[in-house]
Amino acid sequence: MSRIGKSPVVVPANVKVALDGSRLKAEGPKGKLGLNLPPRISAKVDKNLIVLSRDAEDREARSLHGLARSLVKNVVDGVANGYTKKLEIHGVGFKANLQGKKLVLNLGKSHPIDYPVPAEIKVTVTENTQLTIEGVDKQLVGAVAADIRRYYPPEPYKGKGVRFAGENIRRKEGKTAQSKSA
Repeated sequence: MSRIGKSPVVVPANVKVALDGSRLKAEGPKGKLGLNLPPRISAKVDKNLIVLSRDAEDREARSLHGLARSLVKNVVDGVANGYTKKLEIHGVGFKANLQGKKLVLNLGKSHPIDYPVPAEIKVTVTENTQLTIEGVDKQLVGAVAADIRRYYPPEPYKGKGVRFAGENIRRKEGKTAQSKSA
């Protein structure tokens, strides 16, 4: 049996969960989210617990059981607390600023990069080099952070680029000048 799938999801007091067939809907202080459960998985809501079960014991059903439980937990945590990713921009002249729902990145290229921020995501820029990405959907927050990082991933020689806060970049030694001797 799936060890992850068999543990129930605890629903906080400030979150309302409703089950409509195979669609789970959650509403909390941070917002609303919905989730379609995989076909072989069913859910049951008991007071402040969500219990997931599967229809068979084959490999696919067991893996979907654990996956569905993790997705349900992410939905409940997202509407209760939300998710946050922090990015740092390193490099001379590299900066970011927010213009409405558009993030403008100056990353040493010949033109500024305009990134349209999704409606469900809140981006905050501090000191022109620190970005905070917040939202209720864990997958969407991570995808936005990865998209922004992809414009200029940190390079190993000088460490310039967009990186996650606290990310350790392995640095390489550059070329050394060798003198010509006879």
